[in-house]
Amino acid sequence: MINLVLGERAVCLSLGFFDLNIDLVILGVICFKSGCPCLVFQIWEEDFEVIDQRKTPNHLNKDSVFTYETVPFKFGAGVTEEIATDLSRFGVTRVLLVSDPRLHAAGLSRRVADVLKSSGIDIEIFSGVLSEPTVESWREAIDFAVTMKPNGFVALGGGSSIDTAKAANLYSTYPADLLDYVNAPIGKAKPVPGPLKPLVVIPTTAGSASECTTVAILEIEELKLKTGISHRYLRPTFAVLDPLNTTTCPPMVTASCGIDVLCHAIESFTALPFNSRPRPASPELRPPYVGSNPVSDLWAAKSMELVSRYLARAVRNGKDLEARSALMLACTYAGIGFGNAGVHVPHAMGYPIAGMVESYIPPDYGSSNPLVPHGIASIIAAPAWFRFIGPAVPNKHLEAACLMGCDTSEADSSQAGEILSDAVVHLMREVGIPNGLSDLGYTAQHIPALAEGTMRQERLLALSPCQVTQADVEQVFRIALRYW
Repeated sequence: MINLVLGERAVCLSLGFFDLNIDLVILGVICFKSGCPCLVFQIWEEDFEVIDQRKTPNHLNKDSVFTYETVPFKFGAGVTEEIATDLSRFGVTRVLLVSDPRLHAAGLSRRVADVLKSSGIDIEIFSGVLSEPTVESWREAIDFAVTMKPNGFVALGGGSSIDTAKAANLYSTYPADLLDYVNAPIGKAKPVPGPLKPLVVIPTTAGSASECTTVAILEIEELKLKTGISHRYLRPTFAVLDPLNTTTCPPMVTASCGIDVLCHAIESFTALPFNSRPRPASPELRPPYVGSNPVSDLWAAKSMELVSRYLARAVRNGKDLEARSALMLACTYAGIGFGNAGVHVPHAMGYPIAGMVESYIPPDYGSSNPLVPHGIASIIAAPAWFRFIGPAVPNKHLEAACLMGCDTSEADSSQAGEILSDAVVHLMREVGIPNGLSDLGYTAQHIPALAEGTMRQERLLALSPCQVTQADVEQVFRIALRYW
């Protein structure tokens, strides 16, 4: 495998070496900056077993395969103006543009619509996306799509708009009860019957990486938790990554989205290794999230570096185009990583944190109702989880801390969780993330219900690097009540 990545300030050559005669996989990245080459190797050697599925008895029940899929994309300031050309490649002539009220009021959705209309593409706009989509908001978008009958979709906005477009595409193409495709045990987890209509996405935040992923997330208000749909057919067809579209994001939106990128990267990097997962009964049953693997680790590692370096700059100055560009790339890199490896316990804990909120109203989101944005919900228990689990799987946690800029040269394995936790807390404080669950209005009395909601996220918990009990989760929530 050889990937050449060209940038204004660096040329990176990624090399993968797979030696099937030894239990070892080495991945390297050579970066040439200012004429000084730096060689960084990530070595997969602990517990790595090369398994030949043709010779391995079924009773061993370990998978030996990881998959790598991602969305094609183009990146650059001003690239939104090329959206009509991108759609024409897929034969789209009638488009449903899915966006949110803020972007519609700001005129951005109308500007995209005008570009498409000038190229002869018929378009209608659905602008009813909620910042945290619900069953009802999904149904409104689905009904709109069923009535309009588009042959393609454009999603403009953050993860909420992209996820809503995925849902509208799915249910208007293959009508079903809303819970039919939703993950078990909340829904029936029925597989998506077949390919969907083309979906081109234009992110306006750098956070969810929904442009890269196979999932769509919604809140089930009556259950006070979040869940979603996961299937490879949900992955968008093409992504248009224009950092100019993110420069109007206010500080807390930028901070929440950026810290979500960090969480994606660390969780995919530390997820259960792909070769520790059970072997599926057949290849088509292998999940989109296969666990950490040599390829996803490369993307996650670079994402951690970029977020740690540029997030605070973008929060301080939203017009800093270099920082905005770096964060959009970091978001995409993390999306490529966790879009194949998956995320685990911090995100599982984040879903009930968001779903059970009673009083917290975040700045900059324009909401008068209690709301915990997804990025804040996902990161708020993450430092406590890293501190709890770090000593059990120290190498990846120390490497993650190093990628965030920590000096780990004299650290031992018992300090792994503490060092990474402290690094994440430092960045949280720097960009204004709330100080633990207590700042979101939660107390120790809420912990049993939060833990119960976490344990219902079976798809995510399956990727934990260690077995997790409800007692473990309650202990982590207690640590997460306050950090400083």
